[in-house]
Amino acid sequence: MDDATDAEARARARALSSPLRLRVLRLCRFEARTNKELAELLEVNPGTMLHHVRALVDTGFLEAQPERAGARGAREVPYLATGRSWDAPMEDAPQVLLETVRQQLAAADPERVMFGWLGLRLNAENKAELDRRVLALFDDYKDRGPDPDGEAYSLAVITSPEVNPPGR
Repeated sequence: MDDATDAEARARARALSSPLRLRVLRLCRFEARTNKELAELLEVNPGTMLHHVRALVDTGFLEAQPERAGARGAREVPYLATGRSWDAPMEDAPQVLLETVRQQLAAADPERVMFGWLGLRLNAENKAELDRRVLALFDDYKDRGPDPDGEAYSLAVITSPEVNPPGR
């Protein structure tokens, strides 16, 4: 890998190391949104949001759409997620993703959250099968695109080793 490519890869990984940026990508997955709209939805300062939007644009994760006129006739630039983040490497991925999910859940109506937690004891073959099936499910839904009459949902599945040694 040459220096430019290596620097670009590091910049992309850094861009995805922020829960706020991951939430921006989620909000822009199906709807183009302006910096102002994103700042309001995520309750952050527009200047702070602009910094994060620029980082996502510079790394190819967000793409500017055609300009439009705002409510008062001002020029607005909406942004749409490119989908390039799906397989991109991340710094500290488990921690960043967990914090992103925590932030999403904090804003969700608890009555509308379905949650399950299952302890498993799997050999290597069955763990590999579980991983393949979960990834296939994610890929299937990612590739479907949005339902025109659909509501927005988040889906998180986590498998991790746990401290639970076999009994004697």
